[in-house]
Amino acid sequence: MATPPFVIGVDFGTESVRVGVFALDGTPVVFAAEPYPLYHPRPGWAEQKPEEWWDSFVKATRRALQEGRISKETIAGVGVDCTSCTVVVMDEGFRPLRPAIIWMDVRAADQAQRIAASGHPALKYNGFGSVSAEWLPCKVLWLKENERDVYERARYVGEFIDWVTLRLTGNWVASINNTSIRWYYDRQEGGWPVSFYEQIGLGDLLPRFPSRVLDMGQVAGTLLPSVAEELGLPAGIPVAEGGADAFVAMFGLNVVAPGKMAFIVGSSHLMLGQSAKPFYGKGIFGTYTDAVMPGQYTVEGGQVSTGSVVKWFKEHYAGNAAAVARERGVDTYTVLNEWAAQVPVGSEGLIVLDYFQGNRTPYVDSLARGVMLGLSLKHTAGHLFRAIIEGIAYGSEHIFRTMRSYGYVVDEIVAAGGPTKSRLWMQIHADVSGTPITLTRVANATALGSAVLASVAAGLYPDIPTASAAMVHVKERIEPNKERHEAYRFYVDRYIETYPRLQDLIQSIVRHTSRA
Repeated sequence: MATPPFVIGVDFGTESVRVGVFALDGTPVVFAAEPYPLYHPRPGWAEQKPEEWWDSFVKATRRALQEGRISKETIAGVGVDCTSCTVVVMDEGFRPLRPAIIWMDVRAADQAQRIAASGHPALKYNGFGSVSAEWLPCKVLWLKENERDVYERARYVGEFIDWVTLRLTGNWVASINNTSIRWYYDRQEGGWPVSFYEQIGLGDLLPRFPSRVLDMGQVAGTLLPSVAEELGLPAGIPVAEGGADAFVAMFGLNVVAPGKMAFIVGSSHLMLGQSAKPFYGKGIFGTYTDAVMPGQYTVEGGQVSTGSVVKWFKEHYAGNAAAVARERGVDTYTVLNEWAAQVPVGSEGLIVLDYFQGNRTPYVDSLARGVMLGLSLKHTAGHLFRAIIEGIAYGSEHIFRTMRSYGYVVDEIVAAGGPTKSRLWMQIHADVSGTPITLTRVANATALGSAVLASVAAGLYPDIPTASAAMVHVKERIEPNKERHEAYRFYVDRYIETYPRLQDLIQSIVRHTSRA
C-alpha cells in the first residue's frame, strides 16, 4: 500500500479530465475521469466551455479522493497539463467572452497561410514552411478579423493551461512550454518576437498575454482557499506550472535529456525529444528553446492518423476476423495481430501511406491522403493489417530520418499509449527504426508527468530529472531485430518515394472532391 505524502496529476484531454493521485515513487493510488462536451458549430470548428472543464475537474477530484479513501491532508501538491492550442479570451474580470477554440479547430486556415507567407525569422519553429491553423496566433488573428467585438473586449488572451492555473491560484501566468512551442516565444532571443506579431497584424495582442512566463515545475501559486474547499483539498498547497499534455508526458516517460525520444502513440503519433543544440529546417517542428528543460531544445514530429487507421480497418474491413474472434471469445485485434504475425516483412509487396487525414511532418500537408500500393489477389486481411502497421512505422521512420539529416540521433525510444499493448506493433516499430523501444510501468504518462511537476513544486524532489528518475519505472525493453531492420530498408525507401510522385495527383483529387 502506497504511503503519503501524495501528489495529484491532472490531465485535461480533448474529451475528459483525468485526475490521478500518486505516491512519491510514481505508484498510482487512484484515477478518476469525468467527460466534458465538445461542440462543433460548423465544419472544421471545435469549441468547449471553460466552466464545463471546471465542473468536470471538481467532480473527478472529489471522486478520486473518495474512491481512494485519501485524506486531503496527505496531498502535498498539484500539477496540471492541458491540450495545447486551446485558446481562451477573457474580459477585465477574467470572464471568458466566448467558448474556447480548441486545438483541433482549423477555421484559421487562411490566416495560417498568410502568416506562413510573412517569411518572418520566427517561423524557424515551423521549419520555415507551412504554419498549422491550430496554433494560437492563427486563431487569434481569425478572432480579430471575424469577431472584432470579442477581440476588442478581450483584455486577457491565453491557453487552456493558463486559465486553469488562474482558477487554481488567482495568478495570470504563462507556461514556457506553450509559449515556445506554439506562440513563437524564444527566451534566448529576448522573449516575444514583437516584429513578428506586428507584421502579421497582432501587435496589440502582446499586452493581453500573461506578463510572467514560468518554467514547468515552478510554483505558479498556491491553492486558493475557496478553490480548495470546492475541490476537497488543503488550501495553500503549491500548484506547479504545467504545459501541453504530450510535452508533460515526457516527464512521465523520463525523457528529460538528449538521447531519448518520447513516442506518444494512439490515434495519432507524436515524437518529442531533447537536444543540447538548436537546429531548424524543413520537415522539423522546433527546436523549441527551453520548452521542456531549461538550457535544452525540444524537437517535435508527428503523424496525424495512425491508430485511427488501424481502427478504421478493424471496424470496416475485418468482418472475417471479427467472426473468428466471436467464436473464440477474444478481441478482433487479437485475431488480426495473429494473422499479421504470419505475414513476412514488407507484407509481400504491399505499402500503405498513413496520410488518411493529411501529413503533419515532414510535409505539413493537409491535402495528403492515404494510399495502398501493390495490392494483389494474394493479399489477405492479415496482409492488409500488417501493411497498415508497417506503413505507420515507415512514417515514423521517415520522421526519424528527417531528424537524423540534421544530425539529431536518438539511442532509445520510450513509448506510451494504447498501441503499446500490441507487441507485434511495437516490435515492427523497433525493427523498422533499428532503435530499442522501452515501455514504462504507468500507462498514463501524461498524468504521471503532471505528478512529477507537482512533486518538484512541493519541494519533495529538488528538480525534474531527479523526480522523473524516481517516479518512472521501466517495464519492458523491446530490442530491434537486425535482419528484419535490414529487410525493412527497401520498403521504407519506397514509402518515402511514393508521396512525392503522387502528390500532385492526390491534391488535385482532394481539391476536386472538396468542390463537389
